[in-house]
Amino acid sequence: MALEKGPLLLLALGLGLAGAQKALEEVPIQPDFDAQKVEGRWLTLQLAASHANLVSPADPLRLALHSIQTRDGGDVDFVLFWKGEGVCKEANITVHPTQLQGQYQGSFEGGSMHVRFVSTDYSNLILYVHFEDDEITSLWVLLARRMQEDPKWVGRYLEYVEKFHLQKAPVFNIDGPCPPPR
Repeated sequence: MALEKGPLLLLALGLGLAGAQKALEEVPIQPDFDAQKVEGRWLTLQLAASHANLVSPADPLRLALHSIQTRDGGDVDFVLFWKGEGVCKEANITVHPTQLQGQYQGSFEGGSMHVRFVSTDYSNLILYVHFEDDEITSLWVLLARRMQEDPKWVGRYLEYVEKFHLQKAPVFNIDGPCPPPR
């Protein structure tokens, strides 16, 4: 019985990976993207994911993007903060440029990720993050330099949410850095 299911599982896995690759190829990249222009503080205005349970409003631990930095050699750092009851931790995720300008890749414990800077005027930014570990997760984020939604950018972002059948998720913004331990 297990041998009969083996080819079906391989086929399902192959189709799933092919679908994930197709989805990645369907995601646009900002033409003439300049990573240095996205450096600095960003606020999350909207967030959507391929899995509804990715971010729970009841979870006491909050993860938020604080800022984006560039490094010599073209790497990009995402500065994140985890905050919760008695917990405050800064985390930096570094991604490396790929052959496509505006696309980056990196790895984390147990998985890999692709990041695409979909669209930006450097005051607003639509960011796509594709995680692969035990499952494949897509995350779309609308960021801005100020906590003011531009209807044009919200509309553009919501088109992607609809096109890729995403679930809206709660948004958290955290001022950093964490206070020193006592």
